[in-house]
Amino acid sequence: MDTESKPPAAAAYRNLATATVGFTLTFWAWNLIAPLASWYGDRLELSSFAQSLLVAVPVLVGSLGRVPAGALTDRYGAKRMFPLVSALTIVPVLLLTVVKDNYGLLLVVAFLLGLGGTTFAIGIPLVNSWFPPAKRGLALGVFGMGMGGVALSGYFTPRIAKHGENLPFFVVAIALAVYAVLAAVLITDRPDRPVPTASLGTRLGSAARLRVTWELSALYAIGFGGIVAFGVYLPTYLKTWYELDPTDAGTKAAGFALVTVIFRPIGGWLSDRFHPALVTAAALGTAALFAIVQAFDPPLNPGGTIALLVMAAGLGTASGSVFALVSQVTPQAQVGSVTGIVGAMGGLGGFVPPLVMGAIYSAKDSYSIGFMLLSDLALAGCVYAYGRMRGIRPGGETPEPEPTKITARRP
Repeated sequence: MDTESKPPAAAAYRNLATATVGFTLTFWAWNLIAPLASWYGDRLELSSFAQSLLVAVPVLVGSLGRVPAGALTDRYGAKRMFPLVSALTIVPVLLLTVVKDNYGLLLVVAFLLGLGGTTFAIGIPLVNSWFPPAKRGLALGVFGMGMGGVALSGYFTPRIAKHGENLPFFVVAIALAVYAVLAAVLITDRPDRPVPTASLGTRLGSAARLRVTWELSALYAIGFGGIVAFGVYLPTYLKTWYELDPTDAGTKAAGFALVTVIFRPIGGWLSDRFHPALVTAAALGTAALFAIVQAFDPPLNPGGTIALLVMAAGLGTASGSVFALVSQVTPQAQVGSVTGIVGAMGGLGGFVPPLVMGAIYSAKDSYSIGFMLLSDLALAGCVYAYGRMRGIRPGGETPEPEPTKITARRP
């Protein structure tokens, strides 16, 4: 089947749906600690920075793990990788039930829990291979809705925990086990997908040498990194600054995550109709503006709520449009490797802010500086996306100057 000219087959939509469900469940597992951070903090008498480190460690590991996960998916296919990673994620989820009273062991399990965050780099090349270029923006945006697992975790995890402190971990472990079996049956790699023969190191090195890989990484670190950072830290921020109880804070954080989920496919859909760089610039500019608003500490209702939700819309749109750009400028055989690097940088963009916010609050008793830093980064991304990225053509190169009659005559 020629994906360049024919509409997506039924198998494309089956793989998209299955991958999106898996992404959602593994992201829920990846974010299990964050909604309970204040509970762990009270139980173990943790400082603000110690809580921030606990929720940031899975983000770091899940982000870095996307690099080999993407390259391995290029080589072995999503049919093997998705069930395998989903099944392995069950181990740290269950270990959370036995280490809850030891901060050191919690950090170790949080490290292992990062495995759940690597499935992003497995699903992107799978979806990308099944859909033609004109449909990839929306399809990748739909797959990206799986980051709604963060919203599900923020909303359901503390509520399930009220019925038993270990119950959320058992529920997620069972869901992952069922999904691993279904994924082994339902996910299929395209028969004609290009399978690289070079070594893992060679392929990653080739992807890393592309300038566009790092340009996309920077933009994704701002867009998706902002989403991840707020997903894991917003409950703590709302509880600390606005004095909400953990359940209410988790609910509002889930609302933030839900908005990012809704706007991610919108970013992809817009990128099928306009240049993804223009969509990215507009989205990051919006996020920058409302980060400044939130830096002035407006009352939560309605000022703070509006500012946070509009920021969520901007960041969600940007995360969808950036990966629409990835699919346009990356050779098919390198999509997994480039996705792994870009996804890793995006996740790392979510690792640093919680630590910064926690450290700033501990030192200054304020979050305003953190929001101003976010606005600066988003504005820089806006300018770069508009000024540089809208000129990139497939292959990651800027357009060559049109030949003139004079230059055409030269030997």
